[in-house]
Amino acid sequence: MISLVLADVDGTLVTKEKILTDRAVRAVHELKRRGIRFAITSGRPPKGMQMVIGPLDIAEPIAGFNGGMFVKPDLSLIEAKTLPRDVADRTVAALQQHKVDVWVYSGEDWLVPDVEGPHVAREEWTVKFPPKQASEFGHALDTAVKIVGVSDDLDLMVRCEHDVQRALGDSASAARSQPYYLDVTHPDANKGGVVESLSRMLGIAPDSIATLGDQPNDVLMFRKSGLSIAMGQASDEVKQAATHVSASSEDEGFAKAIERFVLGDEGVVL
Repeated sequence: MISLVLADVDGTLVTKEKILTDRAVRAVHELKRRGIRFAITSGRPPKGMQMVIGPLDIAEPIAGFNGGMFVKPDLSLIEAKTLPRDVADRTVAALQQHKVDVWVYSGEDWLVPDVEGPHVAREEWTVKFPPKQASEFGHALDTAVKIVGVSDDLDLMVRCEHDVQRALGDSASAARSQPYYLDVTHPDANKGGVVESLSRMLGIAPDSIATLGDQPNDVLMFRKSGLSIAMGQASDEVKQAATHVSASSEDEGFAKAIERFVLGDEGVVL
C-alpha cells in the first residue's frame, strides 16, 4: 500500500523542455484524491522548483540539492546539510584535476567560473535565477550545499564520477544527476537519504513509499523505497535497479507510471 510518491523532477516529472504536462498534473491530483501524498526531490536549488510547486499544490517538504536542503512549499528552511570545508576544498581540487567546469551552490548564491560556460544558460533558464561569476570560490566553500562538475565529454564524466567517489570516500555523496553533471553533496544528502528523511518527517515507512527517476543518482532512492519506477529513457543500469519501467518522460512516462503502477489502472499502455 503506497502512502507517499516521491518523484525526481528533470527527466521524470517534467519533459526535456521542462514542461509539466496536464496529464502529469491530473495524475498528482488523483493521488491526493485517493489519500496518497506527493513529494519532489531534485539536484536543483529549492527556488528552482517553484514552477511545479504551485500547479501540483505540493504540501510536503521539498528536497532540493538532492536532499542537501529541505524546505516548506513557501521555501522557508526546514534543514540544510553543508559540505565540511575540507571536503569542499578536496572536491573542487578533484574536479579541477579532471579539467571540468566547477559550480558551487552556497546559501542563495550559484557561483560559476564563466557565465558563458557549458550548460550555464540552460541551467539559468531551468532554475529561473542567474549565476554569479567567480574566479575563486573563497568563503563560499564554508557553506557549500552542492558542488557540481560540468562537462560535455560524457566518458570523462563517467571517469570523473568514479575517481571523485574514490577520492572522497564516505565524506561526501557524488553521483551524476545528468550525463554531463556530477553532483557532490554532504554524505547524507543523496536521494536515498531523501527517502529516509521523508519517512522520518512524515511518519511513513519506506516500504510504503514509491519513487520515480531516470538518472544514476535516483538508484539510491530506488533501493530505499518499497516501489521504484524508472523512466523509459533511463540507462540499463537505472532500469535494472527499478521495480518497473515506464515510458519516456517525453511520452508521459511520469503520468503513465502513476496511473498504472500506483493507481492500478492496468489499461494504461506504456
